[in-house]
Amino acid sequence: MLSRDYKDIFGGFLLVVFGGWVAWYSATHYELGTFRRMAPGMFPMMLGIILAGFGVAIAAPAFFRPGERPHIRIFSPLFVLAGVAAFAILVRPFGLIPAILGVVIISSLAEMKVRPVSLTILCVALCLIAWLTFRVGLGLPMPMFRWPY
Repeated sequence: MLSRDYKDIFGGFLLVVFGGWVAWYSATHYELGTFRRMAPGMFPMMLGIILAGFGVAIAAPAFFRPGERPHIRIFSPLFVLAGVAAFAILVRPFGLIPAILGVVIISSLAEMKVRPVSLTILCVALCLIAWLTFRVGLGLPMPMFRWPY
C-alpha cells in the first residue's frame, strides 16, 4: 500500500493541465466578450476552468488518503485503439452495424474478464441506438449493412 493515492493525483493533475490549456487557448485565440454578450471564446474557456476545477477536486483529497499500487496493463489501451481502428476499417466496406460490432467486441478484450451476456446486450443496444438515431431519427442514407461480396 502506498502513502498517497497516486492514481487520483495523476488523473486530477492531467485534468488540471488539460483544462488550463483549454482555458488559456480559448482566452488567447478567441474573443471572450462579456457575460451579457458572450463571444465564441467564453464557453470553451469556462469549460476549461470547470475541468481544471474538477481536477483539483479529484487530486486534493487524494493527497490525504492511502492508495493501492496501480496495476498497469499495457494491453488494455492497445485493445481499445485496435477497436477504434477496426471501426475505421470496417465502416465503409461493411456498414455501420458490423463496424459497431467490431469496435465493441475488440474493445471488450481490454477487460480481464469478458462477460458474454453483457457483451451481447451491449452489442444489440448500441446497434439499435445507431439504427434509431441515424436511419430513423435523422433519416441519413447511411448504410447499416453493406456486403462487398
